[in-house]
Amino acid sequence: MNPQLLFWIPAVLRLLLVLCGAAVVWAFFGVVAGLSAAFLAVTVLAFLQLYYLNRLDSWLDNPDSEKMPDGFGSWTDVFARLYKMRRDDERNQAELTEWLARFRQAMSRLPDGVVIMDDVLFLEWCNPTAQAHLGLDMERDKGMRVTNLIRHPAFMDYIILGRYEQPLTLSLRGRKLVVHIIPFENRRQILVTHDATESERIDMMRRDFIANASHELRTPLTVINGFLEIAGSQSNLDMTTRQAHIKLMSEQGQRMQNLVGDMLTLSRLESADLPLHAEKVSIKPLLEQILREANALSAGRHAISLTVDGPDIKGNIEELRSAFTNLVTNAIRYTPAPGKIDLAWQETEEGAQFAVRDSGIGISSEHLARLTERFYRVDKSRSRETQGTGLGLAIVKHVLLRHHGELVIQSVADQGSTFIAKFPKSSIYY
Repeated sequence: MNPQLLFWIPAVLRLLLVLCGAAVVWAFFGVVAGLSAAFLAVTVLAFLQLYYLNRLDSWLDNPDSEKMPDGFGSWTDVFARLYKMRRDDERNQAELTEWLARFRQAMSRLPDGVVIMDDVLFLEWCNPTAQAHLGLDMERDKGMRVTNLIRHPAFMDYIILGRYEQPLTLSLRGRKLVVHIIPFENRRQILVTHDATESERIDMMRRDFIANASHELRTPLTVINGFLEIAGSQSNLDMTTRQAHIKLMSEQGQRMQNLVGDMLTLSRLESADLPLHAEKVSIKPLLEQILREANALSAGRHAISLTVDGPDIKGNIEELRSAFTNLVTNAIRYTPAPGKIDLAWQETEEGAQFAVRDSGIGISSEHLARLTERFYRVDKSRSRETQGTGLGLAIVKHVLLRHHGELVIQSVADQGSTFIAKFPKSSIYY
């Protein structure tokens, strides 16, 4: 049945009941009494309607389903329907609030920045990443025009031209950002920012690595090819000259082999697919072997001592051997004769550490932060004399990272250096 009929039928019946009652009073008590009764009844009904209208008006000012007024007659159905509508509305609002909270939580955890703007670029919302990328503040900047907040010429041109098919790359606040505007709905736009600083740094490191590796390989290849050309064009070389050429070519070939070996080692250490197979590493025999190799390399030019006063650790023995050997070899190469090199393994409050102290040439403070970069050289001419590959400390760094350790470097120019490989307590083998 039509809901309007359900509303009007009780109202008409109540009115007929009032008229019938007035007619009965008219019949028994006369015209005046009947009219008075009818007037009184209509007045009461009108008062009730006004009363419930007033309650409805008050409730509409604060439509809380828990404060829904009770009704009488047709108002019972009116209030019941309003109560149902209000409960449905509150349920929908609760769901929307929950979804909005989830959306903002999800957007807040994104590694990329997200800014929501209206069609005229006024800021409506942004996540914390966008605030860090663009220097925005939701409390301060909400409702302001984004072009007034990001005063960058390239960004302004990007906005004015409106060619959003391709992203914009710009340098802002010390970062390299990739910015892309995506229109959605009729009156909304999304500004997405991606921090490409790290990927740019990695790409630059890759280019530098290739360039440096090519340069390092070119030098010995040039020497070998030069001697081969001499050998091919001059058949009457005396034995002494021939042997000198062969010795130099052998040295350069060994240099290339060392370089390729270090590059392969570094590539393997950096591979995410290479798990660390940790086992007990007996430190004392390992360091004693490294000491024997160090004395052979030094050939009596240095006084090398070893102190072992610490526990065994968990790790990969071959990786640790490579790291420790690189530290000791560097100390020998950069310590002029007669020099002193002290090797010490000891337990500390933080865990355990292997320290290599030398009385060598030392390193200026401005170079310390970059020593573990691939092919970084403090003095290129001296590095070539020592036949280093420029990858030793990078290998040390990555071995220690895989063992949750760190490399600490202390050095003073012309006074010597200390390289400390630190391991956490979790690495100690009990």
